[in-house]
Amino acid sequence: MKAAVLVQPKQPLEIEDLSIAKPGPHEVLIRTAACGLCHSDLHFIEGAYPHPLPGVPGHEAAGVVEAVGSEVRTVKPGDHVVSCLSAFCGHCEFCVTGRLALCVSGDTRRAQGQPPRLSRPDGSTVNQMLNLSAFAEQMLIHENACVAIDRDMPLDRAAIIGCAVTTGAGTIFNACKLVPGETVAVIGCGGVGLAAINAAKIAGAGMVIAVDPVPAKRELAKVLGATHAIDAMADDAVGQIVELTKGGVHHAIEAVGRQASADLACKVLRRGGTATILGMMPLDCKVGLGAMDLLSGKKLQGAIMGMNRFPVDLPRLVDFYMRGLLDLDTIIAERIGLKDVNEGFEKMKQGDSARSVIVFDQ
Repeated sequence: MKAAVLVQPKQPLEIEDLSIAKPGPHEVLIRTAACGLCHSDLHFIEGAYPHPLPGVPGHEAAGVVEAVGSEVRTVKPGDHVVSCLSAFCGHCEFCVTGRLALCVSGDTRRAQGQPPRLSRPDGSTVNQMLNLSAFAEQMLIHENACVAIDRDMPLDRAAIIGCAVTTGAGTIFNACKLVPGETVAVIGCGGVGLAAINAAKIAGAGMVIAVDPVPAKRELAKVLGATHAIDAMADDAVGQIVELTKGGVHHAIEAVGRQASADLACKVLRRGGTATILGMMPLDCKVGLGAMDLLSGKKLQGAIMGMNRFPVDLPRLVDFYMRGLLDLDTIIAERIGLKDVNEGFEKMKQGDSARSVIVFDQ
């Protein structure tokens, strides 16, 4: 199969022919239909986050099941599935207390000493990144890293549910537990931020404020449900939000991964408000609340992958799209081939478009 391989950080991905193993007892072999380009991948490509190399990035995918292992009961060949990087074991402390996104059990990966899932023709190992490696024509993953969806769902749109939408919408529904009428500011209008804005509209937010330096993204946010849009680089951005909301927002969501945007999220909270950090911040960043913030009941939290429970959440998000509630079409800026993956990341660096999606020939 063909796959885009990260050989060295800060170098273009290389298209290679790789071998993929047969499914083990709890593994699923998937023919990849589509995979979104996520900023999280770019962090690994640029070396900001470490990972054993060579490896195949890509984690926001959908496809069709080709084969399953002997113990797999959740999906079967022919099923249309969405993958999710927050694979869960089902029996650790986090899983049994309903926090599947926090599971870090090694049970969803192959044990040391077992043949690798991915390899080069010479037999050398190619590392699977985030348990998925979806920039490839096939994926071999644990059964708890995918979920079956309605076969009428277009797979290119289903793909972006696997990360951007699960993270953005999941934050609204799961981490924030937004109450209808509450106010929301979303800082950063990329794929995750736009999904959060759309979900806030679905959840009945009273005011949804999009905050981004790029005018085109602010306009896109309005299409997806933002009631107001503010230039993140404006000197009085905080003041504008506080004035609009008569004291600050109930929820401020940081969806870009920058120190300045995280600080802004904390500054625009009303008394009792919550700032939720979604972006992959530089590893040396620290975000905090001051003493008076704490005395005002303000809260700060992380929400990895939107604190999803993806076997339940993903089919629901698909249903939202099928019923016309969730707008995935607007989030997708372009569809490209695997050979164009590097150009896709160059466009991402420019910061003026939404999601690019690799579509594989079926």
